[in-house]
Amino acid sequence: MPYFVFIWDGENDAHIAEHGVTPEEAEFVVMNPDETETSQRYNRTYAYGFSQTDKFLKVVYEQFDELTVYVVTAYEV
Repeated sequence: MPYFVFIWDGENDAHIAEHGVTPEEAEFVVMNPDETETSQRYNRTYAYGFSQTDKFLKVVYEQFDELTVYVVTAYEV
């Protein structure tokens, strides 16, 4: 399992909360994805996987360097 430092700034955690997702669930999927895709257009990664609460999520994030991740959005699919 990779190790990341997640940036939560009050906006992104509030945004994913609107979709019923917690920061812990989003972090879990980023670190344990079943599948990932990369958007060349937006320079973002899409991680798909089950959270520890058994929700199947899509987590969209930007990775600034090898360790630093900013979750843009996350929701059930």
